[in-house]
Parts: sequence; C-alpha cells; structure tokens
Amino acid sequence: MNENKKLVLIDGHSILFRAFYGLPDLTTSKGQHTNAILGFLNILYKILDEEKPDYLAVAFDTHHPTFRNEMFDEYKGTRKPMPDELREQVPVMKELLKAMNISVIEKPGFEADDILGTLATKAEKEGYQVSLVSGDRDLLQLASDKIKVRIPKTKQTGTEIEDYFANDVMEKYNVTPKQFIDMKGLMGDKSDNIPGVPGVGEKTAQKLIVEYKSIENLYEHIDELKPGKITNALMENKELAFLSKKLATICTDCDLMFNIEEAALKDIYNENVYILFKNLEFKSLLARFQSVEINRSLNIEENFKVIDNLGEAERIFNLIYSEISSGNKKPVGIHMLIDNGELLGVSLCFGEKDVYVILRHGLITEDFLTDRVENIVKNKIGLAVIGLKEQLKYIKVTEDDSVFDNAIAAYLLNPLTDTYNYDDIARDYLGMTVPSQVDLLGKSKLKDAMENNPKEFGLFAGYNAYVAYAAASKLKDKLIETDMLKLYEEIERPLIFTLYDMEIRGIRVNKEALKEYGDQLEVGILSLEKQIYELVGETFNINSPKQLGVILFEKLRLPFAKKTKTGYSTAADVLEKLQGEHPVISMILEYRQLTKLKSTYADGLASYIREDGRIHGKFNQTIAATGRISSTDPNLQNIPIKMELGRKIRKVFIPEDDYVFLDADYSQIELRVLAHLSGDERLINAYNEAKDIHRITASEVFHTPFEEVTPLQRSNAKAVNFGIIYGISSFGLGQDLNITRKEAERYIEKYFETYPKIKEYLDGLVAKAKKDGYSTTLFGRRRPIPELTSSNFMQRSFGERVAMNSPIQGTAADIIKIAMNRVNRRLKDSNMRSRLILQVHDELLVEAHKDEVEEVMKIMTEEMQGAAKLKVPLETEVKIGNNWYEAK
Repeated sequence: MNENKKLVLIDGHSILFRAFYGLPDLTTSKGQHTNAILGFLNILYKILDEEKPDYLAVAFDTHHPTFRNEMFDEYKGTRKPMPDELREQVPVMKELLKAMNISVIEKPGFEADDILGTLATKAEKEGYQVSLVSGDRDLLQLASDKIKVRIPKTKQTGTEIEDYFANDVMEKYNVTPKQFIDMKGLMGDKSDNIPGVPGVGEKTAQKLIVEYKSIENLYEHIDELKPGKITNALMENKELAFLSKKLATICTDCDLMFNIEEAALKDIYNENVYILFKNLEFKSLLARFQSVEINRSLNIEENFKVIDNLGEAERIFNLIYSEISSGNKKPVGIHMLIDNGELLGVSLCFGEKDVYVILRHGLITEDFLTDRVENIVKNKIGLAVIGLKEQLKYIKVTEDDSVFDNAIAAYLLNPLTDTYNYDDIARDYLGMTVPSQVDLLGKSKLKDAMENNPKEFGLFAGYNAYVAYAAASKLKDKLIETDMLKLYEEIERPLIFTLYDMEIRGIRVNKEALKEYGDQLEVGILSLEKQIYELVGETFNINSPKQLGVILFEKLRLPFAKKTKTGYSTAADVLEKLQGEHPVISMILEYRQLTKLKSTYADGLASYIREDGRIHGKFNQTIAATGRISSTDPNLQNIPIKMELGRKIRKVFIPEDDYVFLDADYSQIELRVLAHLSGDERLINAYNEAKDIHRITASEVFHTPFEEVTPLQRSNAKAVNFGIIYGISSFGLGQDLNITRKEAERYIEKYFETYPKIKEYLDGLVAKAKKDGYSTTLFGRRRPIPELTSSNFMQRSFGERVAMNSPIQGTAADIIKIAMNRVNRRLKDSNMRSRLILQVHDELLVEAHKDEVEEVMKIMTEEMQGAAKLKVPLETEVKIGNNWYEAK
C-alpha cells in the first residue's frame, strides 16, 4: 500500500553540528550566527531535490548532552558542551522548520537517533521507502534493503553525501548493519563518547567482528586469541566492551505517538519562510521563491504610482516644490533609474502615500527630468538617496547641497555586510521585509524589465525611493547615537563627490606600449616554457596543477609533497619551500608571475580602455570594513610594485599632452598613526627628530650602535615595525624573516621593551574591543569584531589581530580620504586644469598641467600633511614623471 511512498528522516542536532563545523562562521548584519542553519538548509534542499519525498520529519535531542539511559550517564554526560554560536542557532532552525511545515519531533528521555530508529523501523514494516539523514555513522546499523542511510559532508565547495543500504555497509566494512554495532562497541567513538576497548582501532575491530560475528561470540572464544596487547586489553575491559555496545545500540521501539501522515510535505515555500530567510540574509536561497506568490501585507505598494504623462509629471514636481512652503523638513526620497548610462526615469517619495515613478516617455525627456530634479535642490529641499555616486550624472548636486546617502550611512553603522541595497536597509532600519531587485526582476536589465515586466519594475523603482525617504531620519539618528555623524558629513559624504570625479576623469593608457609589454611577456613565457620542458625531459601543461604535481613529486621525486583529492598541491607556499631543491622551481615561479602579468594586466587592462583612450575604473566606498577605498573594473590599486617587470606596467599609464603626473605618498603613515595613538615617547621623539625609524628600532632591538646597524638588521627591524601594526605572531614573523619561532619571539619581546607604551596600547585595544564589541579610529569610525566572542581559538585570535590593526589602518584610511577630498576640492575651487585621478592606499596621483606643476605640488603637500594633527609630522614626497612609472 505504501510501497511508492518515500519518508525522509533527519537527525537535527547531528546535521546542524556537521554544518556548523563544515562552513566558516557567518553572521547577519545584526550579529546572528547562521552558518549551521545555512549548511543545514543546503543539505535539506539537496535531499529534497534528490529524493522528492512524500513525508519528512526532523528529530532533535531534547537537551545537549543527551542520554540514552541513566546507566550510561558517566559516558554520555562527558560530551563537550555545545558552542554558544551553535546553541543560539538551534531554536532558529526549529522555528524555520515549523514555518516550512516540516514535522519537528522531540521526546524527553530519548536521543534523536532513538526516535529515528523507531520511526524508520515502523515505516519499513508499513512498506515505506526510508532515507535516514545523519552525520552519525551509528545509524548504519539501521540500513536495510528499504532503509537508506545518508551521511552528508558540508564543505565550502558544496555538500557531498555518502549513501548506504545494507549491501553498501557490507561492502565497505565487511560486516552487516547489525554487526556494525559490535564494531562500534569494540573501537568506540570519541565524537559520541562511546569509550570502546582501549587500543582497539577500526581495522582491528572490523577483523574481530568479521571472524567472530559479535562481541558475545568473541568473548566466548577469547582464549583462542594470540597473546598480546590487544588480547590483554579485551580481557581487561570486557565490561567496557559490552557497555559500549549498549551505548552504540539504537532503540527501535520507543514509545512514540506519531502518525507518519503528520509528516506529509506541504507548502514549504511560503511567506513566513521567505521573511525568515530575508531576516537571516540568505539571499542565495531566495531564488527558490521566484515561482511562489508572496503576499506582502505592508500595504505600501498600493501607494506606488507609475506616470508617463507630462502634465501629471509636472503636477508631481510642483507638489514637491510646494512642500518647502508647508514647512516639511523631510528630504525627498529619490532614485534615478539608470541602465548602462541611460536614464529611464526617476522615482520620488515625499510622503508615506506619495510614491511616484516617472518614466521617460514622449515629452518627458532626460532634460525635463534632470532639470526638475535640479529645481528640487534649488528650492532648498533635501534629497535622500541610496547610492548617490552611481546617480550623480543625473542628480546635479554639489558637496554643499543637502543630500543624504542611506547606503553610506548604513555602511558606517555596519561595515561587515556585503550589500546596502534598499531591501537591506528596509530590513535593518525599518523592520520591513521587502522584495529585492533579484526577487522582482531576476537577472533582467532595467530597460528590459521596464518593457517586459512593468509592474515589477514599478515596484523596484518605488521601493528605492520609499526606503530612501523612510530610512534617512532613522539612519541619521543612529549616526548621532554612535558618534559617527561628523565622520559621515566631513569625510564620507564629500568623498562621494571626489570618487565620482576620479571615475569620470579616468586615467590615460598608451595602447601601443601596453601591447608591446604583452609581447615582451609572451616572449619570456615561451622561453621559460622551453627551458622547463628541457629540464624535466618532457612537455606538459605547466598551468595544470595536476600535471605539474605529477612532474614534481613523481617524476622528479621532490620533497614536501602534499596530496589532495585532486592531486598534489602546487600552491605558492609549497613551491616556495621547494626553492633550491631543483632549478625548475624558480623557473615555474617566474613563469607563473609572467602569465599572471600577461592575463591580468597586459591582456586584462586592454579590455577596459574606452573610446577616449582612458580607463574609467570604479572606486568603492562601502566594501572594506577598515574604511579603505577599493578599486574594481579594473583594480588599479593592485598594480604590481614588488618585482621590476611588474612595476614596468606603470609605464603604459600616461598623462594627456601638455600634462605630467604628480605622485605623492605618505611616508610610513600607519607607523606614525601608531606613534600618535600609543603615545610612546621614544617613537614620537624619533619621528619628530626625523630619524630613520627602522635603523633606530634595529639599534635598540639588536643592541647595536646606531651607526653600526647592518642592512639586514634594518630590514628585520622594518618587518617587526610593520608586523606589530598587523598583530603579527612569533610564528608569522619567523616565517617572514626565515628565523626560528623562539628568535622571532625574542625580537617581539625586545621591540616591546624598546617601545613599552605600544604593548600597553595594543593590549588596551583588545580589551576595549572585547568590552564594546567594536574598535574605533581616531575619527570615530567603528569596526564591529564579533570574532572576539567566538568559542573557536583561531577566530578569537583573528579578532584580536583585527582589534589591534583596525584603529591604526582605519585612521590612516580616514586621513588619506581627508587629503583626497581637500586636494580635489582645492584644485576645482582654484579652477585649475590639473585633476586628481587615482588613489592607491597612501598614494595620490594627479594629472597636472605643465603650467600648474609647482602650484599643484604645493597644494598636494599642504593638504596631505595638514590632513590631521598628530603628535608626529605627516611626511609626504611628491614626484614628477611623464608616466606613472617615472612618477612613482
């Protein structure tokens, strides 16, 4: 009757536990840990997609640790306590399962595997096909012809599942599922606190049970065993062996009042689940709801009105202009609808029920829309936007106009999240779950969506304006509450305009020089290829780690072989270790450098050059948690500087005719920030006396007269100086300097003896961050550090390094932003032809007209050195060149 019906049973705690340790720590923007939940859901969906079951239930232990029977307390009670980061996810997981209408089964006094064993056995008798999902191999004892045990492994690359029917257990272990219990009784299981017989491992246990079939029969024939350690252990631990078998035996006849029909799957994709997924920020899972109608009960969308009539559009703009006379001080929420540089329309919100989407149509032209938006600003009405920089082409405002960027504010309040879109801001600051752009439009371009899905396009446009309007005051209040409003107004908001200017200006590239550079690399690559083949005696694909691994570790028999599932590791750290073992290694490392330079820079940069002969990259303000600016499309901040051939790529970046490049960078800005923040007199005095800080450190640390410090000592001291900023460990310093860990420890100890206040300051940073939950820069920027409360040692150690480094690196980032803003504004205010075009961490690049060079050098020096008042001077050096290489 039930032969074609399929039941899936899941061991809740076991799968959560596996997922928790299988995925890196994940937290929502509000600090909720979610890695176990996400991993569980990935496994659940994989099972659902593969099995397509009729019934599904998840069993949980009623407490942790759990007990099968009071007589086993001594062993089961010794389980390690569940980490807090996992414990907090269990009730959320149960809430999610209930929202999905999935049966959750718990019974006081019984472990989840007892519940699963009972239900599986009952279902098998009634003719169901059963799949048992657990990370615990104890369940293999339940495998049969109709009960399949599925053991998933959660990895960052995805979920893998091992499947076992009775025959599969026999094939892998040479024992039946029932005999697997006896095996576990002998070998034990540390993860499940089954003690087993000391000294008996899996192979020995397997061999004994294959021969004697059971523990009972083994002990009946114990005298037949050869004398030795194993036999002695078995004889001395007979009671433990039988106890372990009992601990490993799953109960299959628990007193459970459960009807399988209660586990029928129905409506697992519903609005409640959608909202929970949104709140947990599981964006990757929301695609599963695209075919599901989510009935949002917010009643906001009914206020969204789409307009393509000129008269009605004029009326709306006049309504907004009249707001100023009515005393309305709230900014107008605005979003320019742009696709590939083309303006499609504008959405506006100036009241809870006043949300309008005005589309370009007929007499509603681009000029009409931009002029009317400009008039809003001229009427002294503030604007609220989400992502101002991307809209500045059509929102004609200046740094002095009243415009509030919700995305930048949200980034300052929590720099750890990935995105700051309207749905993220609605969730975090308005307590609303609204559909994202992907929910509404999928991967469609805006123009296509406007034409093919006008309703969804209207909702997308309306939400952008509504959320900008509704969230602005709340975000501003939060900035005030966290003492970051000044940071927003004086650094981050002006930076929007600076970065926009830099993107519009771009940087000129000499196409011919770029091609020549690529050709030179190609010649080098082909030459190295030939030499490598001659050295090893055969041709192979050097870019294939698998083929390279075979050559190095099988043919050449080199040491340090590290086998992975796909072959030998040929990662950079492995090849570095092999330096000196064979001449081919240095060639392979050089080959990799050349191929990377060619693909990433010689070939990669060419695709970004526009018709004007310039690259117009993007500068991102809301990515780095420390406050640093990042560069993409392409990454111009990652142009190589360490190797000469890599540096030469800078030669292809050239100024316009009659212009030169002026390049200014800060000297040791992070060390100077450390001197200021720590208040260490010795370090401060060294900088104020303009001494060589690395030579001074070497002199003190190595007890060498200043004049006698060797280049190697100075180099090592430099590594310590900069390593301290990043919270370097003795292990890390030892690796960097190729010295023992003990030597590195002594270096660090001597360093802190030399600069005692630095140690005191760094320890204080960690203690304060642990107390507050975040670190702070000199300018008030906060960096949350949830890792400090992790139960995982490696995570906590990382958190401590972040606590030490973020205030220093973040303060340096703030200073360079201030300098950028000031240099850019001063050049513009002076109506100079020279312009700021690039920022690379602590370096600014200006394309300066030849008639303005001296004035621009003066401006760069004044504004960079005057960006902050520290206890030590901010030193800069400005260089001039006809290309970036010369200027650097």
